[in-house]
Amino acid sequence: MLDFCAIDFETATHERNSACEMGICVVENGEIVKTQTWLIKPPSFPYFNPRNIDVHGIRPEDVQNSPTFEEVWHEAENLMYGNLMIAHNAAFDAGVLRSSLDYYGFFKPKMEYLCSIQIAKKSWKNLPRYGLKSLAEQHQLSFNHHRAGDDAEVCAKISLLAFQNLMITRNDEVKEVMKKSVKML
Repeated sequence: MLDFCAIDFETATHERNSACEMGICVVENGEIVKTQTWLIKPPSFPYFNPRNIDVHGIRPEDVQNSPTFEEVWHEAENLMYGNLMIAHNAAFDAGVLRSSLDYYGFFKPKMEYLCSIQIAKKSWKNLPRYGLKSLAEQHQLSFNHHRAGDDAEVCAKISLLAFQNLMITRNDEVKEVMKKSVKML
């Protein structure tokens, strides 16, 4: 039984609590069952750093009528509940999640997380690059890069392919094989 959720954030500024988009891809029994994306009005609104806009293309006017992280967290938390969380460059996404929870005064869930870069490095040794785009190209996965829902889903697909390559079929095997890489939120 392989259950996890892949998560991705896009941010409006360098501040970790400035999520302007969140995507979650839910995997149950080794199958993707749902991907959900939320545009989020960040605390910095209406300010967005031009460099961040250059990366993801999300502008203040795209989120002006969107809910805040505070308003979408309970729905997101229900999707993630009890799951291992996986993200590509997980330190960034876990940091955005932690900072957003802190900013709005939410308790952090007791959740383990893992970086899909570490999973990929264990599965496919000696690749020239382990970025999400490079890994997606390597596995003929097309997606809209730097949009949270697409990035979360490709992260899930790459993780599933890596687990398959490593012959991992259950969450307890993930923890055994990746033990040094599993962190707590």
